[in-house]
Amino acid sequence: MAESFRKLVVRTYAPKRHALVLGGAVVSGLLILYGTFEFGRYDAGYRIVASVRAELAESAQIRALHAENSALRTELAAAEVARRVDKEGYAQVARSLGDMQSQIARLTQDLAFYRGLVQPDSIVRVKAQQMQIVPGSAPGQYHLKFVLMQVGKASGSVGGYVVLTIDGMRGAKHETLGLAQVSPAHDANLPYSFKYFQNYDEALTFPAGFQPTRIGVELHAGKDSRHGYRQAFAWQARGMSVETDPVSAQGHKVF
Repeated sequence: MAESFRKLVVRTYAPKRHALVLGGAVVSGLLILYGTFEFGRYDAGYRIVASVRAELAESAQIRALHAENSALRTELAAAEVARRVDKEGYAQVARSLGDMQSQIARLTQDLAFYRGLVQPDSIVRVKAQQMQIVPGSAPGQYHLKFVLMQVGKASGSVGGYVVLTIDGMRGAKHETLGLAQVSPAHDANLPYSFKYFQNYDEALTFPAGFQPTRIGVELHAGKDSRHGYRQAFAWQARGMSVETDPVSAQGHKVF
């Protein structure tokens, strides 16, 4: 019996201390592993502080780029609005300018008409009025429309012929074409015979590369080729062409 008590071993069991020891060992192992990992990165040139600073710098740069992008978008929207306003303004100016040019053309035609009514007595008592150029269906094709009228008081029928010429440019060279060159259906002259007025509608076809600039109208009474009445009109497709004068400020010349 006494021998049995001598072999008896008494052991104490502390579960909390055992858990603490085990947890401490695990934490220590993790810290050792993390320290080893960080040491390896440090040894390889990686710096936590530098990395954090770099990330902060990149974040700041990204924010700055976003702000700049937003500002550029705002400026672009403002520029687009300004462009639309300018475009509309230019369109209104163009419309106003077109209206003014049409009014000037009408006033010029009226002035030429009334000036013709008080034209001094001359051998030729007719004048071209209402010169209009209408583009045709193909490039280089036009219809030349105008009216011959007696000036002053009509005293009877008048007759004679009209010589039409077209001045223009072909390349860098000035060129003058006669009616027979641009309207094969006609001779060089257009006859006229009327008491009050006579309408003309002549089809013209220009050679390739020819750019018309002016229409010359030379009026002769009867068959007299020595004396006549000369007018000039600026070439203006669509609308009324304005009468000009290459010789004098009167817009015409009697010769």
